[in-house]
Amino acid sequence: MDKRDYYDVLGVAKDAGDADIKSAYRKLAKKYHPDVSTEKDAEAKFKEVQEAYEVLSDGTKRSQYDRFGHQANNGQGFNAGAGGFDFDINDIFSSFFGGGQTQRGNQSRARKGADIQNRMSVPFEEAIFGAKHKIRVTAHEECHTCHGTGAHSKNDIKTCEKCGGKGSVIMEQQSIFGRTRTQTTCPTCNGTGKRITKKCTTCNGDGVESHNREIEVSVPQGIDTGQQIRLEGYGNKGINGGPTGDLYILFDVKPHPLYERHGDDLVVEIPITFVQAALGDTIKVPTPYGDVKLKVPEGTQSKTTFRLRGKGAPNVRTKRPGDEHVIINVVTPNKLTRAQQKLFEQLGKTDLTKDSTIWEKFKRAISR
Repeated sequence: MDKRDYYDVLGVAKDAGDADIKSAYRKLAKKYHPDVSTEKDAEAKFKEVQEAYEVLSDGTKRSQYDRFGHQANNGQGFNAGAGGFDFDINDIFSSFFGGGQTQRGNQSRARKGADIQNRMSVPFEEAIFGAKHKIRVTAHEECHTCHGTGAHSKNDIKTCEKCGGKGSVIMEQQSIFGRTRTQTTCPTCNGTGKRITKKCTTCNGDGVESHNREIEVSVPQGIDTGQQIRLEGYGNKGINGGPTGDLYILFDVKPHPLYERHGDDLVVEIPITFVQAALGDTIKVPTPYGDVKLKVPEGTQSKTTFRLRGKGAPNVRTKRPGDEHVIINVVTPNKLTRAQQKLFEQLGKTDLTKDSTIWEKFKRAISR
């Protein structure tokens, strides 16, 4: 198979400068090096990148390649030499293995403790108006016996012999470049630089222990199912002096038998009689804030919706309330007295739909 153009391999223009070529090679070397890459055919791609850089980084070889392409150098290619690299290979992998003493021992640096989460179920009314509840949470705190060291006593904390307390070690390995030296976390002490000869019996060397405590949680007005709040500093203890994690409360609002919530708006269905719908009436409508009067105009049809502004749930951030939507449901009676039956029979002799807009639309539709 024909070789790819070296400029295409590195992704640079034919007039690219030495700095651009070198930068492109560094990026691709990191991407395709077999020791770190998970891409398919990484080793073959890495060799292709290496070959392209060896040619284009050398002024003489690059000039020959620009004139004759891959047929230069008597058709033997440009792989005769093993040199051509003017930088330390460790510099390429510094982003993977750590580039110096400042990055050693990740386990010994101060780190924030893990966050924890609790679920809280609250009634519908508390989600609207807010409330306060005391709950018990379990979090990891500093061991009261060893004060976080994980050791039985101070004399049981020794400097790691493997890394000499540095938290990192130099590893040598054979690669296509020859023997390379890379810096990595010490496998004996996991980067702490210390070794515990006798563990604390309370925490078994972890330095932390589980602790239950009671805290007060304020349920925000307008909270809804799936929303959460963060309580700073109520999570697990930080590591190596790092800050304590946070506690997240995830809410589950219990359904209400009357209201259906849609965001900050509430929906309620109110039943009325045929008489109320036909003649109109003023009815009482329940809201979370108390009953309000609603005027139902004469001739109101079933499923007509009215809006009560500001009677919905407060927005959890702005506290501005949404609206309540009242859906009118005209109820058909299923049990009538004899006198009521006669009244309906008399009404049936009268065309009550004469002026009904809905009925007129229906008659026009079926007469087509």
